[in-house]
Amino acid sequence: MSSQCLDRRIDTLEKLQGELGMWQQERNQNQKTVKWRFTTDDARIKLHKLYPSL
Repeated sequence: MSSQCLDRRIDTLEKLQGELGMWQQERNQNQKTVKWRFTTDDARIKLHKLYPSL
Protein backbone atom coordinates (compact mmCIF):
# COMPACT_ATOMS: atom_id res chain seq x y z
CA MET A 1 0.00 0.00 0.00
CA SER A 2 2.74 2.44 0.90
CA SER A 3 4.45 2.12 -2.47
CA GLN A 4 1.21 2.01 -4.47
CA CYS A 5 -0.85 4.65 -2.72
CA LEU A 6 1.02 6.43 0.05
CA ASP A 7 4.30 7.24 -1.70
CA ARG A 8 3.67 10.99 -1.58
CA ARG A 9 2.36 13.71 0.72
CA ILE A 10 -1.43 13.92 0.85
CA ASP A 11 -2.84 17.27 1.94
CA THR A 12 -6.13 16.44 3.61
CA LEU A 13 -7.77 13.60 5.45
CA GLU A 14 -10.55 13.52 2.86
CA LYS A 15 -8.02 13.06 0.04
CA LEU A 16 -6.30 10.31 1.99
CA GLN A 17 -9.59 8.50 2.58
CA GLY A 18 -10.42 8.81 -1.13
CA GLU A 19 -7.02 7.45 -2.19
CA LEU A 20 -7.26 4.52 0.22
CA GLY A 21 -10.83 3.80 -0.86
CA MET A 22 -9.85 3.68 -4.54
CA TRP A 23 -6.83 1.48 -3.72
CA GLN A 24 -9.00 -0.90 -1.71
CA GLN A 25 -11.69 -1.07 -4.39
CA GLU A 26 -9.13 -1.86 -7.10
CA ARG A 27 -7.50 -4.59 -4.99
CA ASN A 28 -10.88 -6.15 -4.22
CA GLN A 29 -11.96 -6.08 -7.88
CA ASN A 30 -8.71 -7.75 -8.96
CA GLN A 31 -9.00 -10.24 -6.07
CA LYS A 32 -5.45 -9.53 -4.91
CA THR A 33 -4.11 -11.56 -2.01
CA VAL A 34 -1.70 -10.80 0.81
CA LYS A 35 1.66 -12.57 0.92
CA TRP A 36 2.29 -13.07 4.63
CA ARG A 37 5.93 -13.31 5.61
CA PHE A 38 5.47 -13.66 9.35
CA THR A 39 4.08 -17.11 10.12
CA THR A 40 2.34 -18.28 13.28
CA ASP A 41 5.39 -20.36 14.17
CA ASP A 42 7.62 -17.30 13.81
CA ALA A 43 5.24 -15.30 15.99
CA ARG A 44 5.32 -17.94 18.71
CA ILE A 45 9.12 -17.72 18.78
CA LYS A 46 9.49 -13.94 18.59
CA LEU A 47 6.45 -13.08 20.72
CA HIS A 48 6.69 -15.95 23.18
CA LYS A 49 5.56 -13.72 26.07
CA LEU A 50 2.25 -13.05 24.32
CA TYR A 51 1.51 -16.65 23.29
CA PRO A 52 0.48 -19.24 25.87
CA SER A 53 2.44 -22.48 26.02
CA LEU A 54 0.94 -25.30 24.00
